[in-house]
Amino acid sequence: FSFLQGRLRYMLVSLLLLHGTDSFYVPGVAPINFHHNDPVEIKAVKLTSSRTQLPYEYYSLPFCQPTKITYKAENLGEVLRGDRIVNTPFQVSMNMEKKCEVLCNFPNKPVTLTVEQSKLIAERIREDYYVHLIADNLPVATRLEFYSNREEEEKKKEKDVQFEHGYRLGFMDGNKFYLHNHLSFILYYHREDVEENQEPTYRVVRFEVIPQSIKLEDLKADEKSMCTLPEATGSAPQEIDPSKENQLLFTYSVHWEESDIKWASRWDTYLTMSDVQIHWFSIINSVVVVFFLSGILSMIIIRTLRKDIANYNKEDDIEDTMEESGWKLVHGDVFRPPQYPMILSSLLGSGIQLFCMILIVIFVAMLGMLSPSSRGALMTTACFLFMFMGVFGGFFAGRLYRTLKGHRWKKGAFCTATLYPGVVFGICFVLNCFIWGKHSSGAVPFPTMVALLCMWFGISLPLVYLGYYFGFRKQPYDNPVRTNQIPRQIPEQRWYMNKFVGILMAGILPFGAMFIELFFIFSAIWENQFYYLFGFLFLVFIILVVSCSQISIVMVYFQLCAEDYRWWWRTFLVSGGSAFYVLIYAVFYFVNKLDIVEFIPSLLYFGYTALMVLSFWLLTGTIGFYAAYMFVRKIYAAVKID
Repeated sequence: FSFLQGRLRYMLVSLLLLHGTDSFYVPGVAPINFHHNDPVEIKAVKLTSSRTQLPYEYYSLPFCQPTKITYKAENLGEVLRGDRIVNTPFQVSMNMEKKCEVLCNFPNKPVTLTVEQSKLIAERIREDYYVHLIADNLPVATRLEFYSNREEEEKKKEKDVQFEHGYRLGFMDGNKFYLHNHLSFILYYHREDVEENQEPTYRVVRFEVIPQSIKLEDLKADEKSMCTLPEATGSAPQEIDPSKENQLLFTYSVHWEESDIKWASRWDTYLTMSDVQIHWFSIINSVVVVFFLSGILSMIIIRTLRKDIANYNKEDDIEDTMEESGWKLVHGDVFRPPQYPMILSSLLGSGIQLFCMILIVIFVAMLGMLSPSSRGALMTTACFLFMFMGVFGGFFAGRLYRTLKGHRWKKGAFCTATLYPGVVFGICFVLNCFIWGKHSSGAVPFPTMVALLCMWFGISLPLVYLGYYFGFRKQPYDNPVRTNQIPRQIPEQRWYMNKFVGILMAGILPFGAMFIELFFIFSAIWENQFYYLFGFLFLVFIILVVSCSQISIVMVYFQLCAEDYRWWWRTFLVSGGSAFYVLIYAVFYFVNKLDIVEFIPSLLYFGYTALMVLSFWLLTGTIGFYAAYMFVRKIYAAVKID
């Protein structure tokens, strides 16, 4: 319920912000106003690494702990992402500077790490872990400055600034491990306009950190927990020797700066995209692909089909025409029900469910309602929508099953509700067991798993049954020609009419239309980047739908011309051909972009990739199937058949 209240409050705020700001991007939560010296709470989210893909809780490492550890109540999306938001002992007050302060309260008695703890920290540093903190729901970032162009460096010393999410836990030099034990927080505030006699209010608009590694001996600390930082040149870093106990101090400093950034656009720094051009380039490229396909289609449909239909409908030449080959010859078999009609209709039902969910999620995200500032909102919305879209999935599956002369509607509905979700749940459960074994926070807790099962059997299953019942009772799709009693012989097919050749040919164009977006989506999933270009994604999705439909019509036309009437399953498989290319791309991305070496991270990568490929195949196969079905019904309705 708290989740629902949060969503309602958040939508109201979004509407108000849409009304009140010029920026297209809408942050997700209500702004918090701070007065001078108000506490600004710093919380920890998790530790992540793109090398292991296993998130860990902040206190899985021996950091300084507050007297009472409290975890924030989380929504479904946050739990599935592995976020475990928890309080930290950092004392930060609005607009109050701190030069250097010891975090754990005894400067004369430093933190002693046992051999076990030292080993663990060294291992996490070797695995390239990042620590993620938040202040006022804003994630911490490390500023990276570099020169964009070496030649022009002399003319203008302009540095490019990019931000890295979180900060590195430490670094390696040779075979030695160094821990970042001093954090310099730089917080930016925006002063709000208030009445003359009122106390000024501030809002946090950026949260940066400069992590440093400073040896215990170089940190001069007194009894009041104050410390002095050494000169930058003379200090040695804090080494962590995994073979023995280590002594160190955790320290931090706080610096405040005023900023012109408005609260509404405070996320822009995290989302700055230096390469928006590439998205436009990819979309123009995709549109060209679609026009190319449309050209082929219009040639086929307008010229060839009209000629075919005109020939077939000439009364006087009936005898000559019947001797011709072509798609009219299979009119008595083209609507013959395929093998396994129940499984086909179930898969198509799941495809419809996915299609509705993805369309709504991308559309809502494009309007700015699922911004990164409302953590986990995207995942939560997707899960709930998939459950509720069961009605549509069931309806379409039921109607198609009735059309294919199916009778056992209850079994069909159960199959639709459990086939695809069952595979997804099975794969996720197996992967989850491996993540549990690693004690990672990415493992879905048992209560959450039970909640998901209850959602599946308590929301999705009844809704699929409801939709299936109405779909099955509805008039089946009317096929324009009668099916013969005896199936006709299928002639020998050419090599290029093979299923696999079809999959390879049909998949390449839809994949070409979207593979640049795919790169950014993969980076968001596997490299802890933010993905927020939902406007582009929506355009790409529309292009994908159009190109899948077109290619599917072309393929089914060629197949019927070759007098092969077994098009039901084949169209579904061939239209999903781009999923095969997504799989190949995922392998390429794994080899070239990620430096994952261990077994479990590799297993996770390929497990989740398999789920993505399966879902993508269902989605594109369903789009292609319905396009082809409409096309086949149209062309056979246009010819006169005696």
